[in-house]
Amino acid sequence: MKTAIAIRHLAFEDLGILQPLLQARGFRIEYREAGVDRLDGLALEQVDLLIALGGPIGAFDDELYPFLVDELGAIRRRLQARRPILGICLGAQLMARALGAGVAAMGHKEIGFAELQLTEAGMRSALAPLADSPLALHWHGDQFDIPDGAQRLAASARCPNQAFAIGNHALGLQFHLEADPQRLESWLVGHACELAAAGIDPRTLREQCRRHGEMLRRQGSLVFARWLDGLG
Repeated sequence: MKTAIAIRHLAFEDLGILQPLLQARGFRIEYREAGVDRLDGLALEQVDLLIALGGPIGAFDDELYPFLVDELGAIRRRLQARRPILGICLGAQLMARALGAGVAAMGHKEIGFAELQLTEAGMRSALAPLADSPLALHWHGDQFDIPDGAQRLAASARCPNQAFAIGNHALGLQFHLEADPQRLESWLVGHACELAAAGIDPRTLREQCRRHGEMLRRQGSLVFARWLDGLG
């Protein structure tokens, strides 16, 4: 049986809709809790698939959150070995950093359901199912630069770098295709302080999710299925 390890930084920011897709493809799923479990062992280097999930800290916050040193090292070794890796939000930012690219604050928050624009490379990538109804859940204040050798796949009106890929084995997403629309409330509660500070009414996000959630579930499932199929 294949194994996928997901590095989780917040309990409610988990694999979401990606978990049943992985299980249907024969993956056994393990979580590593950042800051609690060790992130420097061979398991993260040798596992069939590594997924680095999102979180509300910065990709360069090593001094504040020392576990990032080991997490970054594991991600860097995966990339150097060209082993399958998926990064989402913070996870994608750490991938970019591991590849020598910058990660910095945008000067504003991008939170909510908003459109994406696929690049030409994005239209040929696993993200192609988003072309018909290009919508995603955004929840971040930092953004990554596109690493050397990577293809830029998507942008949004407020963030020019939303996704990148290296070959078929590495995919970094700034947005949250994995988020389960049926569990949005846990995000609203867990990020209540951030929403209040940004002046965002959770009722607005609930209504957006009510209107778009099931479409996003279908599209996200198609994207992840295409990417997993591309891993061979």
